[in-house]
Amino acid sequence: MENKTYDNFPFWMVLASDAVTFGIYLIGAYIILQLGFIWFIAYILYCIFQEIRVMRFSCVHCYYYGRLCGLGRGKLAGWLFKRGNPKHFLERTITWKDLIPDLLVALVPFLAGTYLLIRGFNWLMLALVVILFLLSSSGNGFIRGNIACKYCRQRGLGCPAERLFSKK
Repeated sequence: MENKTYDNFPFWMVLASDAVTFGIYLIGAYIILQLGFIWFIAYILYCIFQEIRVMRFSCVHCYYYGRLCGLGRGKLAGWLFKRGNPKHFLERTITWKDLIPDLLVALVPFLAGTYLLIRGFNWLMLALVVILFLLSSSGNGFIRGNIACKYCRQRGLGCPAERLFSKK
């Protein structure tokens, strides 16, 4: 049986998805701040760059451009960027190498937090590193598998990420 899809995702689903994403950003920013303010600014700018990159090169070509998608980026992309060609979305191939910039958003603060723990143990830092790991692994997996991708219309039309992660 095929899952129901949404033209516009319910707002609570977008909030749940964005809570995980921004939780990763906030925890990552706090951890990086412990290394210095310049590193903190660089990390925040990198997170913003990643969001813009995804919207500019993926969301503009997606079915959800201008709509409320499961990750909330389609509507925002519609406000910020000109509509792309949906055919480009279908033709695109994503490899694991393409995901490295996205993975760095959580990996860099995770490594920084581990470094800080080795340098001087702190229960708060340990808790933040563990929460960061859980949000970026299980949290993202849950959001994508049970909310965003599960009810996504673009997935049915063709999605390069779905092709990469598909177990088929």
